[in-house]
Amino acid sequence: MDLQANVLRQLKNRREGFSLEQPFYIDQDYFKLDMEMIWYRDWLFIGHDCEIPRAGNYFTAQIGDYPVVIVRGKDQVIRAFHNTCRHRGHRVCTKDKGAAAKLVCPYHNWTYDLDGSLVFARQMGENFDKAEFGLKTVHCESVGGYIFVCLANEPADFAPMRASIEPYLRPHRLWEAKVAHKNTIIEKGNWKLVWENNRECYHCAGNHPELCRTYPEAPTATGVQGAGDDPFISEHWARCEAAGLPSAFNMDPSGQFRTARMPLIEDAESYTMSGKRAVKKPLSADVPISHIGTMLLFHYPTTWNHILGDHAISFRVLPLSAEETAVTTTWLVNKDAVEGVDYDLEELTHVWNMTNDQDRSIVEENAFGIRSPAYEPGPYSVDHEGGVMQFVEWYSNFMTGRLQGDKARLSVVA
Repeated sequence: MDLQANVLRQLKNRREGFSLEQPFYIDQDYFKLDMEMIWYRDWLFIGHDCEIPRAGNYFTAQIGDYPVVIVRGKDQVIRAFHNTCRHRGHRVCTKDKGAAAKLVCPYHNWTYDLDGSLVFARQMGENFDKAEFGLKTVHCESVGGYIFVCLANEPADFAPMRASIEPYLRPHRLWEAKVAHKNTIIEKGNWKLVWENNRECYHCAGNHPELCRTYPEAPTATGVQGAGDDPFISEHWARCEAAGLPSAFNMDPSGQFRTARMPLIEDAESYTMSGKRAVKKPLSADVPISHIGTMLLFHYPTTWNHILGDHAISFRVLPLSAEETAVTTTWLVNKDAVEGVDYDLEELTHVWNMTNDQDRSIVEENAFGIRSPAYEPGPYSVDHEGGVMQFVEWYSNFMTGRLQGDKARLSVVA
């Protein structure tokens, strides 16, 4: 039985409410199939508009086998390109970020304008046509200060997601914020384990003492399980929406992305040890009330987010191998906030730096145990792990649809 047929059989026969079979978490061939079916075909969060505020600003990223560069053009349009020179394939931009009037490949100095067009290639002969050798484009969309890219030749329609999440993001004006801090950690576990750990707080009380000072452990806290039936949450939504802040739980039909504005514990306003604001300047003047909790944005497979009254935190997931995942955390603050005056960086980042490191350890121990020949899928808690079940359901349905679609397409071609 070939790999795709075997994966399809396992997904169709999986036991509902249980974790996946071992190969989904450790096998390199299964990982490659994840990349081909999901990561190389779907919209992926890659960064923020405010990371490249001026023309010529760029940053780079690696998505599986694909190096990409995201750059702001002279016309202020944000574009993405395959970061591969059209001459002999050398990476054009070799730094994580930078600023340049033009993008120059360091190998032979082929030079590209910020729109990707080739403007200089030395001594290539009379018949050489520069117009044929511009950088290859990557589909790119920006919504509410978030940049998404898609590597597919024909991307899925971005409009439904834009229509769904933009109203929730707009009041926070993240496109004009600034990055206060950014770091990346490598978790030695499959990307799905990173997500499964994120999708529940069943583990929080025993593992996240800093986070639990402000973030409720209740399963309703992520909006998936019974949030609308919780009077405290319903009251919070009503109060925020009356102030012009879309808040109620909103999920797309496939379960791939969702938003909800959730209250923090008691009088907490921010993810700090005291629960008080970490930043004196509000993140946005368009948010007229305090104690708005956290606006949660989830988009499988690449990002979860917390947007508060004083700052925002984005998390980007990028797989490196079957058992390694890069998680990048970015803290955004008001563009005019001054470090040491309006905020203390240690106070701003402490809770999530600690939480990220604790989660890294959890994911790695989880992965360690799954490698055992004794591992078999185990049951999720119906009371506490509804978010995990929802993620696994999305993954299984998404992969099944892609695998069946490929099989049908290949049958037609044959």
